[in-house]
Amino acid sequence: MLVSDFDFFLSEEQIAQEPPSERAGARMLALDRATGAWQDGQFRDFPEMLREGDLLVLNDSRVIPARLFAHRAGLHTQPGHTTTGRVQVLLTEQISEWEWRVLARPGRKALTGETLTFGDGALQAEIVAHGEFGERTVRFHPVANFFEVLEKLGHMPLPPYIHRQDAAADRERYQTVYARERGSVAAPTAGLHFTPEILERLRARGVQIAYVTLHVGLGTFQPVRVEKLEEIHLHAERYTLSAETAEAVNAALRDERRVIAAGTTTVRTLEHCALVANGAPLEPHSGATNIFISPGFAFRIVSGLLTNFHLPQSTLLMLVSAFAGREHVLAAYKHAVEAGYRFFSYGDCMFIS
Repeated sequence: MLVSDFDFFLSEEQIAQEPPSERAGARMLALDRATGAWQDGQFRDFPEMLREGDLLVLNDSRVIPARLFAHRAGLHTQPGHTTTGRVQVLLTEQISEWEWRVLARPGRKALTGETLTFGDGALQAEIVAHGEFGERTVRFHPVANFFEVLEKLGHMPLPPYIHRQDAAADRERYQTVYARERGSVAAPTAGLHFTPEILERLRARGVQIAYVTLHVGLGTFQPVRVEKLEEIHLHAERYTLSAETAEAVNAALRDERRVIAAGTTTVRTLEHCALVANGAPLEPHSGATNIFISPGFAFRIVSGLLTNFHLPQSTLLMLVSAFAGREHVLAAYKHAVEAGYRFFSYGDCMFIS
């Protein structure tokens, strides 16, 4: 299949630039993946669409304020001449205690060997390796309270299709209410709709709730640059499957109860773990996954999916198409565009069952 097979028209006006006034205030398109039939609704109705005994799995990764602004302390390119300038740095993956992979903009101004200074010297880092498309590896100078300083200096890493600077409200709204494990550089956006009240209504209906952790990384920011699906290779992202969640998923599958994934990150974590188990019950563990799910993929665990609307020609749209069928998904997206749904991170959502 071709990447172009997953294209659709979307006007700029339908890309949500702000979160809804209330977390649970989004619209929700319910899609029957067997028939392709859809129904317009509201996310507030989501608890009533689940059944007693369903297992709802959420990604509890917490977004870090990963966008930083640095001044180049200087690199002597020739005798008597030192480069200077301002660079935007996006932390994408922690490699070791002090080393991170980052995206640097403009990349041509971030040269190997330079020292970057953040916040009048509160943090400093040396660029130690150079990659393509603005990718760099930096090594921070050790400090006693790195993440505390990051919370003060960093900005929430809003996606590039949100054409505004991050605001104070994004510190809360670009974070799920159940975020716990620090490490993502983009929100697992299907979870942004949940409120404590929605979670309580789900539990009251007899829905079991469990958590996985997948830290969203560089792949979220990288466009697909190939023509064929078989040429796509995703960046690996770190995940953890706890003993409690492994037991809950195993019991649900054994009892033939539905496993509902909130978000594509949850789908990728669960289905990767199923491949690791190779037919055996899931075992608790941590690791990294670069699983790419596209049409033809055999799902072993997930039987329902809550997800936001995704970019044209994106790997996330390919995953949703693998779950519900490309024709069904693209037809539902066409309806969503015509019906004025809001798209992407701060937009509306779909429930596919």
